[in-house]
Amino acid sequence: MKKWIYIALAALALVAIAAYFVFSVVARNEEDAYIYIDRDDTYDSVLTKVEDVVHPASLFSFKVLASLKNYDEHIRTGRYRVEPGMSMTELFRDLRNHNEVPINLVVPARRELQDWVGKVAAQLMVDSAELSKAVATLPCVEAAGRKALPVEIIPNTYEVYWDMSAEKFVDRMQTEYNRFWTDERKEKAKKQGLSQLEVSTLASIVDSESAYDPEKPRIAGLYLNRLRKGMLLQSDPTVIFAVGDFTIRRVLNEHLRTESPFNTYRVKGLPPGPIRIASVAGLDAVLNAEQNDYLYMCAKEDFSGSHNFATTYSEHLQNARRYINELNKRGIK
Repeated sequence: MKKWIYIALAALALVAIAAYFVFSVVARNEEDAYIYIDRDDTYDSVLTKVEDVVHPASLFSFKVLASLKNYDEHIRTGRYRVEPGMSMTELFRDLRNHNEVPINLVVPARRELQDWVGKVAAQLMVDSAELSKAVATLPCVEAAGRKALPVEIIPNTYEVYWDMSAEKFVDRMQTEYNRFWTDERKEKAKKQGLSQLEVSTLASIVDSESAYDPEKPRIAGLYLNRLRKGMLLQSDPTVIFAVGDFTIRRVLNEHLRTESPFNTYRVKGLPPGPIRIASVAGLDAVLNAEQNDYLYMCAKEDFSGSHNFATTYSEHLQNARRYINELNKRGIK
């Protein structure tokens, strides 16, 4: 009789120990930790990632649960949160049932496509090659062998799942683009005499001219004045884009002679497409452009990033001379 009592007690002890490991707190730290499981992960690599964020003693219970539930046949990609106070059963259930948590994806405004793709891909499970291929399906403009950037991109921070596919990312960007273009914004574009593509194109120039958001509506107003008067835009960033050398700090006459539909020193009107992925601030600056009489602008000689504006060419020459003198003084070529 005593023998069976001992066996029963031993079994109860084993159950208690197992329950302790399965239901006890697993997190190593007092802050949230995350497990990223990608499509190349195997059971062994997942085990290593779990080991990095749980108490070593809890790993045994994960192995038991994984064996009982055939986890090696149900590995799901994603970003999984390990919260303080979480039990192993909760963590395992999340991993097996694909209860992932989203990330805040920062979609930046950039002037070079591959740089932009790299910044986005670094935040997701997809690689740059996959993302580049998917983004190539977005509408863009090709002129004289030079492809402008995709238009249907609205830089912002979006809540998405880390393991979203490149195709789903593109779908999300198109959805956000359509959401951005409300009836109100479409009406504002119409009043400016611009299509949605032209708004994006002009916004890309405005963004390239200044990183100072409060100044952007004034710059947009200036360029709209030039467009309406039939003047060349003469925007240095369009020349740099046409040349394809983004290290240029000083636009010279040799650059101005570049044959390209993106060179607004030679071609009247807007370029055929954006010269960078425009920011929301740039887009709204065009749609809400300041009404002014300015036709000329020149970077301030203090290199603050803001500009001097002028209504006459003679006034502009004075502003330009001060800036050129400062360039020479600093040896910028």
